[in-house]
Amino acid sequence: MESHGHVPGAFVLGVDSGGSGLRVALGTVDGEAPLATSACAEPVRTGPLGIDAAHLLDQLLPTVRHLLSRHGGDGRIATAAIGAAGMATLGDQLRAELPAAMAAAFGLRQLALAADAVTAYAGAVGQRPGAVVAAGTGLIALGTDLTRWRRADGWGHLLGDSGGGAWIGRAGLDAAMRAHDGRRGGSPALLARLETVFGPAPGLPGLLYPRTDRPAVLASFAPEVAACAAHDPVAEGILRDAAGHIAEAAAAVCPKAGAGDAAYEVALTGGLFRMGEPLLVPLREALTRQLPQARTVPGSGDPLIGSLRIAQALARDRLRLPLHPTLLRVTVSPKEPGISQG
Repeated sequence: MESHGHVPGAFVLGVDSGGSGLRVALGTVDGEAPLATSACAEPVRTGPLGIDAAHLLDQLLPTVRHLLSRHGGDGRIATAAIGAAGMATLGDQLRAELPAAMAAAFGLRQLALAADAVTAYAGAVGQRPGAVVAAGTGLIALGTDLTRWRRADGWGHLLGDSGGGAWIGRAGLDAAMRAHDGRRGGSPALLARLETVFGPAPGLPGLLYPRTDRPAVLASFAPEVAACAAHDPVAEGILRDAAGHIAEAAAAVCPKAGAGDAAYEVALTGGLFRMGEPLLVPLREALTRQLPQARTVPGSGDPLIGSLRIAQALARDRLRLPLHPTLLRVTVSPKEPGISQG
């Protein structure tokens, strides 16, 4: 990787684009914490060509200029890292347009474009070998031995995301509908929760199927499954099965420790793990069985902090995470760009 020198105190930029909106962190090369953060409430649009680069830039550029003006910046940024949900599969337009736009706007010569699972990894594990499971509505596991990335799941609620919030919610609603029908595997407790949340059970398909946000609706029922788990064996079994799927994904991507190697960290990050002990107890048991040499840790940082860490590592010429065409790409401007003040 081309070296541009470590400039103490220079500004770096971290960006996280996800389902809840665009978040921005301004920091310095050497600073542990961001100088300032800002959030744009509107999520970046996704269209026929993937993630909309123009929509992202329309929100990002004025936000960054505002942060720079508050901290006495001259409009220049040493390095930046932009992480986005869907970057790996829907990020072609971002990879094509963002490097030149960011170079023209802020004079930066190195830009990292990363999948949100990579920035979650950087935020939770740092630049050490290990694995991260990022779980919310969906679920993806990512691991590296610092030579290559390994990915498991993250295939969406129809093809995978096994053990994630939508998976748990759907399993809970299935058990509720079984109880309504009198079929084996039904849960009267979950049926009662379904009717409290959604109304009469026969009306659920009409409420659910027309929705464009079906995964989020399914995931909204996952906390109801957790609430029933202490007294309902069906709900408890759903969470135990979810824990097994989560552990399988972690085991698929975690580096294999050799004799004498220190145990790798497996970080758990994302809103799903806020469900607490009903999920974490069976998950710890499953991880102990499937990854006896790994050390499970809570995620110590979020994807925004991870993107800032990647930008700082770039500025120091110390990025150790492996590059990848779609998961983590670093672009270098061929010449010193100008700065647009528009």
